[in-house]
Amino acid sequence: MDRRVFVFSITAAALPASHALSQADAASGVRAALERGAVAAVGLLGRENGFLNDARVRIPLPEVLEDAAKLLKATGQRRRVDELVTSMNRAAERAVPMARGLLVEAARRIGVDDAIRIVRGSGTSVTEYFAAQTREPLGVKFLPLVEESMKKVSLATRYNAFASKAVGFGLLKKEDANLEQYITGKALDGLFLMIGEEEKKIRADPVRTGSRLLQAVFGR
Repeated sequence: MDRRVFVFSITAAALPASHALSQADAASGVRAALERGAVAAVGLLGRENGFLNDARVRIPLPEVLEDAAKLLKATGQRRRVDELVTSMNRAAERAVPMARGLLVEAARRIGVDDAIRIVRGSGTSVTEYFAAQTREPLGVKFLPLVEESMKKVSLATRYNAFASKAVGFGLLKKEDANLEQYITGKALDGLFLMIGEEEKKIRADPVRTGSRLLQAVFGR
């Protein structure tokens, strides 16, 4: 088959035969969906209360801190617990805007073969591609900013001191042994969750995007 012309099964009902979707157009459509989802997710999360006021992505205390938090609240120190949770979410909100450039770059360099797999894939295959390509480098970018944000939070320092010992005794998972790394991981979870939500919207109603290319690629 001529690689320049490939009619995707998911668009067959939406496009007349004379408007067969080329592989190049399909790749362009997937790039557009990737970029649109990334920009929307960063815009939603990378602002004040983007994490804190959204139950879907709000970063909770690590499980090991829950009992300690209950004790602090019971002894009249609820404010300290609330400050820690707020600081954790603020750190994520500050870090997320750094993702935009890397995500857009990843979207723009997607190849035709990857685009075909994404179009044929699951309802969140765009997001899965993003996560595979960018999660690790984004974590590297996020962590220093999260660390800077948490420096003045005394409970964070005390948690890290306790956690490093708890890991040695097998009482805590290694990935939860550093509060800044925990926040970074949760920030990335939230980011990809929201990218996934944007992808679902595009797939469910591509007409709403106003993009004829997205309508052709993701239309049913």
